[in-house]
Amino acid sequence: MKVLKFGGTSVGSVENMNAVMQLIADGEKKLVVLSAMSGTTNALVEIADYLYKKNKDAAFTQIANLERKYETVVKSLYKSPTHKKEGSKAVKTAFTTIKSFTSGEFNEIGEKTILAQGELISTALFTQVMKENGFNTKLLPALDFMRIDSDKAADMQAIRPLIKESLAEAGEADYYITQGFICRNAEGEIDNLQRGGSDYTASLIGAAIDSKEVQIWTDIDGFHNNDPRFVQNTKKIEQLSFNEAAELAYFGAKILHPQTVLPAKLQNIPVRLKNTMNPSDSGTLITHDASGIGIKAVAAKDGITAIKVRSYRMLMAYGFMKNLFEIFEFFKTPIDMVSTSEVAVSITIDNTTKLDDIVRELKEYGEVEVDENQTIVCVVGDLIADEQGFAAKVFNAMEGIPIRMISYGGSRHNISVLVSTKDKQATLQALSDHLLA
Repeated sequence: MKVLKFGGTSVGSVENMNAVMQLIADGEKKLVVLSAMSGTTNALVEIADYLYKKNKDAAFTQIANLERKYETVVKSLYKSPTHKKEGSKAVKTAFTTIKSFTSGEFNEIGEKTILAQGELISTALFTQVMKENGFNTKLLPALDFMRIDSDKAADMQAIRPLIKESLAEAGEADYYITQGFICRNAEGEIDNLQRGGSDYTASLIGAAIDSKEVQIWTDIDGFHNNDPRFVQNTKKIEQLSFNEAAELAYFGAKILHPQTVLPAKLQNIPVRLKNTMNPSDSGTLITHDASGIGIKAVAAKDGITAIKVRSYRMLMAYGFMKNLFEIFEFFKTPIDMVSTSEVAVSITIDNTTKLDDIVRELKEYGEVEVDENQTIVCVVGDLIADEQGFAAKVFNAMEGIPIRMISYGGSRHNISVLVSTKDKQATLQALSDHLLA
């Protein structure tokens, strides 16, 4: 059985929902993962923000606007009164849940529950569309089987048996529909896999049921060799290895959630990126096999902060690195890039929530400099270490562009450079012109 995931744009209108139905309903058994309709999660985030700020009038206005949108969708989506009634019931249930959090103190449990309603609505509505058109379809509630542990990581030991139980309880069907993004945490509360987590859901499910293939359907033909928002004439990449795709996703290629690749890689399940608007295109295939040596693509990750620490003890500062990394571990702040010398270390982070605390602790060990508004530009491919010239090509292409940091050698699949965000577009264009033409 294949696992197919469709994003918010793919199910963002009545027309798109019907197009997805025609796309998947080919008689081959599938498990389909859906995001919330486009715009819904942003609206739900706004509602939660208003409730945190105790601005209930603004929250009620946003709730009413969103509910009217879905009432309009239901009227257009179904032909029969029976299915209109079922669609209206699903919408009403979701908004009753949302409204239940508008009284009393608002907390994180309320926020996570509100955010879950987008996926719960989209899957309920889509399941009814499939049924109205005569397809043997079952709704598979993700909250019954998707689990994260106390560290907020996917709990595959729990997911695998739970999804098999859910499939058995649902009974035979040609098409199973479930929610992306949402899950339950170690305490059994409604939680989520963070924004873009529907991709991750699909990969976790694919690994849990030993799927034939996981397909991620979006509004682009697959991975491109550079960011088409900033660089003209980019080209689709036909095939990538799991490692190459993971590097591209982590370092800014928005088409795929960064964590998606790992579950599929561990189970050796192919992942294919497809375009809902152009289903005949082959997309990008991701497997264990690389498509040859060399540079494949460039990606950029914004919102980076660089921190440089120069040791007070200067040379031979025993334990210096250990002490620094323990600070980041204590404040649960992941590190992207590291560059070291005998007396100094430069580190980049993308989560600045605890930046002030981190800097205060780092000052116990050395002088600290902080540079914000930085961008990591990552050159990805199968870059074999003894193959001469890859690094030189990158640096020659960037002649005239100031480089803040360089990371090379930690992986055979990427060369990363840190530049000021104001130089991002020039960097992407230069690399495209010199390396990908």
